[in-house]
Amino acid sequence: MPTRTDLPELDDLLPIVDIVDVKTARGDVTLREFTASALGHAPLWVKVLFAARIPIAALLRLETSGIPRSKQLTPETVSFTPGDPAAFFTVVRGEEDHYLLLKVTDKHLIGWLAIITDNDRPANFKVVTLVQYLRASGRFYYNLIRPFHHLVLLNMCRTGSLAGR
Repeated sequence: MPTRTDLPELDDLLPIVDIVDVKTARGDVTLREFTASALGHAPLWVKVLFAARIPIAALLRLETSGIPRSKQLTPETVSFTPGDPAAFFTVVRGEEDHYLLLKVTDKHLIGWLAIITDNDRPANFKVVTLVQYLRASGRFYYNLIRPFHHLVLLNMCRTGSLAGR
């Protein structure tokens, strides 16, 4: 029997993941605006965190060891088409004005980022991180970056909710 949650868009992933982290935001923006702003904003301190991550990623022999580079997202270029890029993620699935599920895979873990909205005005957003460990190094790595992950996600929520201001 399927498990019911307050994240029905992710019910198929919940049984296989090791970590579920939910942040919330509220803003008078669309899902496209929120996503473009949240994924497209990289303040200096986030770039410094990614730079500090390089030796750790190299030591763990991660595939994604460098600083992610991607073209700037705009609301018009946010795709809901599976397989399309979105920052350093790949689109898994989505529904316009409802949710977008993105994925990044490395040797040590799989990470998903979901952005879900109720489409009210102002809209309520759930920014959900899901992590599946593939190796022991995945658990080690995620626990090492966990405090910084929270800061980055909180910044994404704040930035996304203020899109267009």
